[in-house]
Amino acid sequence: MHGQNKLSHRFAERVEERLQTLYPELPPAPLLQRIISLVDEHRRRFPPGGQERWNQEDAILITYGGSIRDAGEAPLRTLGRFLNQQLTGTVNSIHILPFFPYSSDDGFAVIDYREVDDDLGDWDDVNRISRDFNLMVDLVINHCSRENLWFVDFLNDTPPGCDYFIEMPAATDVHTVIRPRTSPLLVPVHTRSGKKHVWATFGKDQIDLNFRNPELLLEFIAIFLLYISRGARFIRLDAIAFLWKKPGTRCVHLRQTHEVVKLLRDIIDAAAPHCVLITETNVPNGENISYFGNSDEAHMVYRFTLPPLLLHALYRGDASQLTRWGMDHPRPPRNCTYLNFTASHDGIGLRPLEGILSEQEVNQLVASMREFGGYVTMKSNPSGVDTPYEINITYFDAMKGTHMGIDRFQVPRFICAQTVMLSLQGIPALYLHSLTATANDYAGVEQSGRTRSINRHVWDLETLWRQLQIPGSPNRLVFDELRRRLRTRRLQTAFHPESDQRTIDLGDPFFALWRRNRQQRILAVNNMTDQIQHLPLPPHPSAKESAVWHDLLSDSSYPAAETSIPMQPYQSLWLEVSR
Repeated sequence: MHGQNKLSHRFAERVEERLQTLYPELPPAPLLQRIISLVDEHRRRFPPGGQERWNQEDAILITYGGSIRDAGEAPLRTLGRFLNQQLTGTVNSIHILPFFPYSSDDGFAVIDYREVDDDLGDWDDVNRISRDFNLMVDLVINHCSRENLWFVDFLNDTPPGCDYFIEMPAATDVHTVIRPRTSPLLVPVHTRSGKKHVWATFGKDQIDLNFRNPELLLEFIAIFLLYISRGARFIRLDAIAFLWKKPGTRCVHLRQTHEVVKLLRDIIDAAAPHCVLITETNVPNGENISYFGNSDEAHMVYRFTLPPLLLHALYRGDASQLTRWGMDHPRPPRNCTYLNFTASHDGIGLRPLEGILSEQEVNQLVASMREFGGYVTMKSNPSGVDTPYEINITYFDAMKGTHMGIDRFQVPRFICAQTVMLSLQGIPALYLHSLTATANDYAGVEQSGRTRSINRHVWDLETLWRQLQIPGSPNRLVFDELRRRLRTRRLQTAFHPESDQRTIDLGDPFFALWRRNRQQRILAVNNMTDQIQHLPLPPHPSAKESAVWHDLLSDSSYPAAETSIPMQPYQSLWLEVSR
């Protein structure tokens, strides 16, 4: 076949194997040829490959397209101006959360996957940003809005959408299904053929899609390729764990779901090797990292355990469990890495703490976050008992205090948390509202009626700029210091995503790890308490009498002969080994 001559024979073999697993009742050849044709059609528009996939200069800013607004200007243009003026040379990649027409959930109920929301701008605005920054785009693949034309087709019993959704009898036993919501799983809808019930994992406006239909898979491959041709370097697979449904099972992480991820990875490896595939699976750690596969699924997975466990360490002033987790946490497979973050548009997920913290410890953390102004979202379980799923609070306000109550260390505690994240093996991602030290948005919650709005503030550009100019304001202190640390980090080869990491135990007050490669060694240490602590230094790697520890964050040096260093509350050190 002509397409197979352009793409490798091995690519065709792999895709055919995937199709046989997904659709064993169908002959794979016709589907295979259509996939090859789609890939060939788009790939001539892709940038040339050959560049390094990632390095220590990579850092991602997470933001909605409309999180910063200026009257009379399309928000995506305002965002582009802000990025160029304030973050050039600080971050090099931008995750613009879904910027498509939508009906709810701030973009995650997509009406049209191929268009930009008129309220935000147009594709030209997105393309301008992608010329200056690497672009991350969401493929909202599990579900769509009930206002999507596909679902309108379903309601009218017309193709293609009439076969794109999962219809089940209302009495179907779905108690085994794992999901992050307490709303009914089967949603009643009135169609041309009468009342039906459709699968809706996340709520009645987000209707799950039926990937048992290969036509739908082909549709999403075309959308996936469109985003790459529009300049996306990172593709985030939203809520991917729930993709394939099989009644009578947990309907999460099914083999077919992994095969779809592998198929998208095959396409990237064959036609767009400059791109990075990311899975978003807010689940316990072992389940989460299963999406690396055998280095043949996601290039990156979110390190979901980090936000709640790091919060717990700072809340208790005790890094022992964080240290234990760091020591046990597996190195990513070859050609894979982690996406490190502390906050995103969602809340602080609690499922990743399963098997790490006790139920009592989680409940104590949840109670304190309520005292700091947060909310808690619950989830349904097969047992019928609802349990906490996530804490809804800005990460900045989550740092208001400790188990002892609110104190004066919010800013240094928060900066310490971000510095831990910047030190870890992988690529760091900072939410806009972390970078700007945004407080809980109660007005947003009241206006939307959704607790997640507490962490989705919309800044007026002039107001934001004014806050960032006030000497001593939390916004300015955090913004300036995090930008400085990001600029310092991008110069250190030891922070390359593939450099070695080894967590070490220097006592409960400290979280410490080595990052090293052939060019550089850095000992990253963080005082996780509100007290001055004396850091017991490990033996210096150099035997020379002139050897020193040089702190890259404070530009201070300490002779190797010293056995300890005093650290201020929540101070972080990046100790470079100097000879």
